[in-house]
Amino acid sequence: MMKQYESIKQEHQDAFLFFRLGDFYELFHDDAELAARELEITLTKRGKGEEAIPMCGVPHHSSEHYIAQLVEKGYKVAVCEQTEDPQAAKGVVRREVVQVITPGTVMSEKGVAEAANQYICAVLPLQGAYFLSAADLTTGEFHVTRLQTRAEVLEELSAFAPKEIITVKEEQEQWQTEADTRLSALVSGIEPDAAVQDGTVTASLNEAEARSCQLLLQYLHETAKRQLDHLQPAVSYEAAHFLSIDQDSRRNLELTKTLRDRKKQGSLLAVLDYTRTAMGGRMLKRWLERPVLHRAEAEARHALTDAFVTLFMERLEVQELLKGVYDLERLSGRVSFGNVNGRDLLQLKHSLQQLPALKERLRSLQTDAADEIAESMETQDDLASLLEASIKEDCPPSITEGNIIKDGYHAQLDEYRDAMKNGRSWIASLEKQEKEETGIKSLKVGFNKVFGYYIEVSRPNLKYLPEGRYERKQTLTNAERFITPELKEKERVILEAEDQSGRLEYELFLAVREDVKRYIPQLQKAAAAVSTVDVLQSFAEAAEQHQYVRPVFTEHRAVKLRSSRHPVVERTIAAGAYIENDIDLHPDRNMLLITGPNMAGKSTYMRQLALIVVMAQAGSFVPAAEAELPLFDHIFTRIGAADDLSQGQSTFMVEMVETKHAVTRATPNSLILLDEIGRGTSTYDGMALAQAVVEYIHGRIGAMTLFSTHYHELTKLDHVLEGLVNVHVSAHEENGSLTFLHKVVEGAADKSYGIHAARLAELPEELLVRASAILDGLEKQPKKSPSADDAPHQEAEQLTLFPVEGETSPAMKELKEIDPAHLTPMEALQLIDRWKQTLKEEGHG
Repeated sequence: MMKQYESIKQEHQDAFLFFRLGDFYELFHDDAELAARELEITLTKRGKGEEAIPMCGVPHHSSEHYIAQLVEKGYKVAVCEQTEDPQAAKGVVRREVVQVITPGTVMSEKGVAEAANQYICAVLPLQGAYFLSAADLTTGEFHVTRLQTRAEVLEELSAFAPKEIITVKEEQEQWQTEADTRLSALVSGIEPDAAVQDGTVTASLNEAEARSCQLLLQYLHETAKRQLDHLQPAVSYEAAHFLSIDQDSRRNLELTKTLRDRKKQGSLLAVLDYTRTAMGGRMLKRWLERPVLHRAEAEARHALTDAFVTLFMERLEVQELLKGVYDLERLSGRVSFGNVNGRDLLQLKHSLQQLPALKERLRSLQTDAADEIAESMETQDDLASLLEASIKEDCPPSITEGNIIKDGYHAQLDEYRDAMKNGRSWIASLEKQEKEETGIKSLKVGFNKVFGYYIEVSRPNLKYLPEGRYERKQTLTNAERFITPELKEKERVILEAEDQSGRLEYELFLAVREDVKRYIPQLQKAAAAVSTVDVLQSFAEAAEQHQYVRPVFTEHRAVKLRSSRHPVVERTIAAGAYIENDIDLHPDRNMLLITGPNMAGKSTYMRQLALIVVMAQAGSFVPAAEAELPLFDHIFTRIGAADDLSQGQSTFMVEMVETKHAVTRATPNSLILLDEIGRGTSTYDGMALAQAVVEYIHGRIGAMTLFSTHYHELTKLDHVLEGLVNVHVSAHEENGSLTFLHKVVEGAADKSYGIHAARLAELPEELLVRASAILDGLEKQPKKSPSADDAPHQEAEQLTLFPVEGETSPAMKELKEIDPAHLTPMEALQLIDRWKQTLKEEGHG
């Protein structure tokens, strides 16, 4: 048996081998030791002494739970089953791996998030470019695109957020490095097999696209080890068809999850999600992550959303019908995969029963877009009738225990059931009859799996039995068990009927499941239609609940937002408390330089523009009184302070990397949001970098830009850069107290009010007094305003922060020599601690 195990394990060295032994899956050697740690289960040994083999196991009936845990942690699991009857086997029972479950191919409900796609991607370098294919095995979706650079591939991968990436073996290590640092995905390298073909998936593709898809198909078939009839024809798409939002910008904007705890609550998705179906929830997430770049497509979504907003009663009826629609996409996937049960088919039936009424409600909207969706929603009446006739409403989750198929569906099954029913009735009447004829009130007729049916008489009552009435079967301590020829005959009929009934019912269920497979393409088409309707009614619900307006796309490059709001922030504060702001941008005013106090709302103002753009191009209405927008091709953001210690990058370095993405990839049709560029280095270094970035975007790119800063010297740039306009977030100061007004007005702020913000944070008063004294000293120094030709990099008199002469202080000397840009946060803390000790030793502590 161990030789068999080792032979199979040799073929699956990169996976845990779940080796079936009776009612358990067993793991051995290194697999056992690692699984015991990861699953927190008991590690035992097989054998004795030095020859003992580490071993652990999980029960077969609960294995799905343990497999899901391992896959969630990024491991693969090869499931090895007994593939012949142990009673008929000669020698060791034959075993084979029947499925390899990986992070990208898990199909069980426990291992899959309901409201998110589970993509697996393949990257194939070919013809001087990269071909990226992506599939969701749970829904059957398949996509493929051609990309020029690794950076473009990484951006697309971040949009798909795959659990697993497949590539050729020679590229595996390189992509695993990328995945470890940016994508959190498992990478597998395989040797392409030209023999793997799937005409259904690749029919409409060119040769290069087909080869990329075949690489992914090869892996899917090798792991699933079964037909995958639900895989849809691959859709070839251009990345340029969508508004591009890189990974950093998607994270900064909190489109689908928050920065702090990576949860949906607090994100844009949470605000807009009024979907009634799981597949609608997934489509909404996709639309927000990939807003469209084609005006006609976005406006078609707006038109149907508008219809749902206007026709309130029809929207309520659609919402009620959607509640009865289950996850058609994943039900189709599980039918194809062969792991549906009777209850799944009931969900499918109930979903199909909603479609006719849903189609009628759509037609009542009287729009071309609604009629088109209704037309694509095939109701599949034949399939609904089949399921209605065949599957019991109260069927169990198991497909091997019977009680799944309805009476009247199959004549032979009905005969078996009648035999069982009549036989059991005869046995019940036999007990009553024997009690009356023998006068033994405690006599009973029972059953067990070893002896079958029997008549049991307690020992004190044996004397009342007529001689030869029964045939003795078994002697117990306190009773005797008997049988009769008639009882044995009824037992034979009942057990035979039960056995044949169970086999036949299982066969009938498999036949129904096979019939359902024929409808998978139509079911997937209906699922797409239902999902679209669900998202658009969700947009309409959000628009009504939050007072959004329909945006208008303009041909000229201009943004005109009246009384705009941040869609997420306004939901977290009291109703009506959010301060609305206008935003105006056009070719002669394409850059806003934003100044104002900390905590006054500069970042919120910037983010709300980006989120309004995303919402509009996704098809949603937007939070404003009036909204005119162009179509943007990219959004780049550098907002908030963050470091990446895992990559040895300080906050400043992360800031520079994200700024590089914007200034090297933006076009005149992009939107750039940059917050506090240059704050991670010395004052004049930072100011010089900030001005250079402003000038570069203004002169070289021409993209619409919001640039917030505390470098008030930069506000003079409005005299030399024609498209730059100063605005500031206003605040009111009175008697040393600062009130944030959160209103963005024209002109530059007079100061930053940083010490006032520190006072709101309740820093020690002694510290604040000292900070005010330092600020007074700085403000009395002569200043030189920057110009477009003279970046503010000149040296200024060094303010004495330490109350000692800098020339004689080792701490001051070291401070002058270090380069903060190359310090990690931990190194900086260690330096400060050492300087503190040095100053104490010098008597200045």
